Amino acid sequence: MEKLYTIPVQDAFNEKCECPVCKMYESLENNAIEFVMGPSYMEDDVRMETDKIGFCSKHIRMMYANQNRLGLGLMLKTHMDKTIKDLEELAKNDAPVKSGLFKKNTGESAVTAYINKLTNSCYVCNRIKDIFERYIETIFHMYKTDEVFRKSFAESQGFCTEHYGLLRSLAPAKLSGDKLTSFTEQLDKLYIENMKRVRDDVEWFTDKFDYRNADKPWGTAKDALPRAVIKTNGIKIE
Repeated sequence: MEKLYTIPVQDAFNEKCECPVCKMYESLENNAIEFVMGPSYMEDDVRMETDKIGFCSKHIRMMYANQNRLGLGLMLKTHMDKTIKDLEELAKNDAPVKSGLFKKNTGESAVTAYINKLTNSCYVCNRIKDIFERYIETIFHMYKTDEVFRKSFAESQGFCTEHYGLLRSLAPAKLSGDKLTSFTEQLDKLYIENMKRVRDDVEWFTDKFDYRNADKPWGTAKDALPRAVIKTNGIKIE
């Protein structure tokens, strides 16, 4: 496995965080946003793709926060030009598909199909997807071959629910024998024990609103809510 992938994976597991897989994805997201909002937005091949597929709600918010308003404006203008042109053409000869009183609509109009495809596509998501999949492959490869990584894995603070499920579902296809057994057992333990740890912090966070606990120490509960949001939804909030 290329060091191009092993280094960021090891770095994520070395960092104290509630989900190292989220940490890897966050890094890829930030890099992708920097790429899109940098000089690349003027490149014809990049603009052709952004015009065609646009951006999801999450990543358009991140692009807006990047502060390159000129770059974003230029991309949105040409994306809107293409969307208007395509939908004007499709709408000319596209009658709505009707369903009968007792039968379901079994098709969709060309306009609806175009919009459904557009609203479920994102240039940034696509740019991240292949590298993120390689990162996941690398986790299993390093677990099989690297004792240092296995130690980092075992000492991590668990995973968010989504990435726990992802790793658990892929494990039987990536590992076998004792490695599969140990990986699954460690993964389950890491997820459950650390969910309980954060759950307990959230409980103490809420208990601190009781006046009787006002003078008691926060312990590790002061930032319980953002950590709980990572655990439950895989989302980092400031």
